[in-house]
Amino acid sequence: MIPILGLILGLVIGIFIPVNIPPQYSNYVAVAILAAIDSVFGGIVASLEGKFEMKVFLSGFFGNSALAAMLAYIGDQLGIQIWLAALFAFGNRLFLNFATIRRIILNKLSKKDNIIDE
Repeated sequence: MIPILGLILGLVIGIFIPVNIPPQYSNYVAVAILAAIDSVFGGIVASLEGKFEMKVFLSGFFGNSALAAMLAYIGDQLGIQIWLAALFAFGNRLFLNFATIRRIILNKLSKKDNIIDE
């Protein structure tokens, strides 16, 4: 539940306190945000599976975000658009985590339905 609350809190803060990102940093911020959202979805999966650990979540959240932004920066310095690879990787993981969340919830709901029918 903590990752979901953090995501909701972040969205509310982002809506009411708008921050303007300079265009030259937009790629770095976009990759870092996607990495952070991927970590949140991973935290939700871990929570639903009963394996959530705050230390693992926080280290993944900040570590993935920093690593993604750093790789985008290094790629930018080398003239290579590494941030596109990071967007693909984190986007793919995001959809995989979402699919896992959906399956877990649907399995829990179908088991509840079977208990009621018996």
